[in-house]
Amino acid sequence: MKKTLLAASVAVLMCGTAQADTLLGLYIGGHMWANETSGSFGEGSDNQTVFDFDDKKQGSFYVAFEHPIPLIPNIKIASTTLDTVGGTQLTSSFTFDQVSYAAGSTLDTTLDASFVDYTLYYEVFDNDLLSFDFGITARDLDANIQVADQVTQLQSDLDVSGIIPMFYLSTIIGLPFTGLNIFAEANFLSFDDQTVYDAQIGVSYSILDNLAVDFDVTLGYRTMKMELNDLDGFYSDLTYDGFFAGAIVHF
Repeated sequence: MKKTLLAASVAVLMCGTAQADTLLGLYIGGHMWANETSGSFGEGSDNQTVFDFDDKKQGSFYVAFEHPIPLIPNIKIASTTLDTVGGTQLTSSFTFDQVSYAAGSTLDTTLDASFVDYTLYYEVFDNDLLSFDFGITARDLDANIQVADQVTQLQSDLDVSGIIPMFYLSTIIGLPFTGLNIFAEANFLSFDDQTVYDAQIGVSYSILDNLAVDFDVTLGYRTMKMELNDLDGFYSDLTYDGFFAGAIVHF
């Protein structure tokens, strides 16, 4: 069964409790995610407005490298795009990027976001029946949020960037003699007024499995929450969720 590429806790790594891979491995994978966006954002925890966002299809891709050296973590780099547009009619005044919009205004918004996850991970179990990994991820988030009043032409334009540290867990359960695996993985962080998680569960099927190359197709469900409290001046309570389909190649 293919190894899912996951993060590792540095402290645990140094204790040597994790097990290393026995072979070098390069993984390239990705999926297309049909997600629904919902929630609110603003420039303060008590100054957020709920927007009605359009559903979008987003891409997510990764590359990972595994090696047999016990004390050095494996590494995975993943990129995800989160672009959407939406609108709302204000029931109360709203201020964003120091621009004030009056109650009753009809606003359009464009939320262009993307992030790159840098994950370090170790494998605890890795066999045909069960795989379990855990570790740490640094999520490098970049976003541009625009808000515009359709009538007055007032407009806000806020750029946001920051690093979000997260824990990482993953498991794979193999179904013998079927070519199928059930997988689940998550990045998550919760402290003070911030909760960020990114979780997915699904099934993979092995199309090709030999010494030269492996090829799997995947189908699953992914959900993401970004409850941010003053990340570069940005406050949000946004949720993205939906089904995805993808593929993984292992050399």
